[in-house]
Amino acid sequence: MGDILITDDERDIRELISDILKDEGFTTRLAGTSDECMSQIEAETPALMILDIWLKDSRMDGIDILKHVKRDHPEVPVVIISGHGNIEIAVAAIKQGAYDFIEKPFNIDQLMVVIRRAMETSRLRRENIALKRSDTAPTDMIGESAAFKTLIGQLDKVTKSNGRVMLTGEGGAGKETAARFIHANSDRSDMPFVSVNCATIEPDGMEEVLFGRETDGRGVERGLLEEANGGVIYFDGVADLPLGTQSKLLRVLVDQKFQRVGGVDKIQVDVRVISSTNSDLQAAIEAGVFRQELYHRLNVVPIHVPSLEERREDIPLLASHFIAELHTTQGLSSRTLSEEAGALLQTMRWPGNARQLRNVMERVLILGDDNGPIEAKELPDQADAGGDDGRVMLSGSLATLPLREARELFEREYLLTQINRFGGNISRTASFVGMERSALHRKLKTLGVVTSNKAGARVAHVEDDVEAT
Repeated sequence: MGDILITDDERDIRELISDILKDEGFTTRLAGTSDECMSQIEAETPALMILDIWLKDSRMDGIDILKHVKRDHPEVPVVIISGHGNIEIAVAAIKQGAYDFIEKPFNIDQLMVVIRRAMETSRLRRENIALKRSDTAPTDMIGESAAFKTLIGQLDKVTKSNGRVMLTGEGGAGKETAARFIHANSDRSDMPFVSVNCATIEPDGMEEVLFGRETDGRGVERGLLEEANGGVIYFDGVADLPLGTQSKLLRVLVDQKFQRVGGVDKIQVDVRVISSTNSDLQAAIEAGVFRQELYHRLNVVPIHVPSLEERREDIPLLASHFIAELHTTQGLSSRTLSEEAGALLQTMRWPGNARQLRNVMERVLILGDDNGPIEAKELPDQADAGGDDGRVMLSGSLATLPLREARELFEREYLLTQINRFGGNISRTASFVGMERSALHRKLKTLGVVTSNKAGARVAHVEDDVEAT
C-alpha cells in the first residue's frame, strides 16, 4: 500500500492525523520541520504526503517543499493543509501540483475521503511506473547463422558497460530487439527501458516529449528522459531528430542535466543512450541535417544488425519462433512449418526483414487451416513458383532465351539461392540438391559462381568476368 508522510509543525495535529490514519489501516511517518520532511523523503519516497503550508522554525514552507517533491517525485500526491488558508493559497498550491487543499480545522470524514482518493491515485501511478519498468516487449534473439553469432558476440560485450551504442541496419531487421537485449542483460535491467520513435513525434513537440514541461495550469509533466532515469533511453530512427533538439540532446549527453520546457531548475538524470538508424548519417552530416558532434557522442560502439538477406539460414527458425509467439499472445493456431515451406521462405525476398516475416506468419495462421504443418502453397504469391495447374511460371527474361542459356541461368540462380540459404556451406548445399560435393564444385566453377566471406557468413555471388560455358 505504501506509507503516508505527515508534515506539520504542531505535534498534536500530526499525531492526531497519524492516529486517525492508523485506525484506518494506513502506515504513517511524521515530520515537524522542512529538514525532517526532506530527510524522510530522501530515505524512502512515500506513497502520499500530507503537508502543512506554514512550518515554524523551518528553512522552507510547504509550497517550497511541494515544488521540490513535484520536481523529483511527481508521482507522489500531496495534500496541503493549513489553518491560515484562503483561496489565494489554495490556488497557489494547486498550480504547483498539489492533489487537494484542506483548511484547518478539518472535518475527519472529509479528510478520509481525500486521503482514500489520493492513495488510489498513488497506487495507480506506482502500478503504471512498475508496468513501464517490467516492459514485456520481446528481447529474444533467435538465430544460428554466422552473421547472427557475430551480432550476439558484439551485443554481449556491451551489455555490462554504460557505453553508448549505435545500431545500424535495414528497417525491420531487429534493431529495437537488439537494444532491448542489451538492456535486459545489463546492470540496469530492473530500471526503465524508454523508446523514442523519432520519426513519429512532431518536430515542434519533440523537446516537450523529451524534456517535459512546467506550466501554471498543469504543473510539472515529466518527459521521456526523466521516465528513463536509471535505465535506458532508446532513440529509434535518430536521424529524424530535429536540429534544434540535437543541440540540446548533445548538452544532456555532456552534462547529464537539462531543463524542462518552461522550467528553471536543472534536472539531473542517469541514463544510458542507445540509438538506431537505417539512414546514412555521414550523408546527413554532409547535408547539414545532423550534427557531427552528436554523431560522435552516440556512435561510441557501432553495431550492425544483419538483414534476413545476410542470415537466410535463420529464416525457418525465426518463422517457427513467430508462430509460437503468435499462438501465445493472440491465441492463433500452434502449427509447425513444413520443410518445403521453410525452404521456400529462405528463397523469398524480405525487404521488411524480420518484421515482414512475422506479418507473413500471422497472415498464414489467420487464413490457413487450424492444424497440420504450414505448407508451401499457403505462403504469399511472391514465393509461389507454380500455377494452379502445377506448371512452373517462367519470368519474361527466362522465357525469351534459348534452352541452353535458360538452363544455365536457371541453374546459376538456383544454386546461388541454395548456397545463400545454407550460409555458404557447400556440404549442406550439395546434400540438399542431391549432388556430390566435388560435382557441385565443378558445376559452380562451370557456371562462374564463387563463394566469399561477407558479414561473417559465406555468401555466394557471380564473377561478372567469367563467361558460363
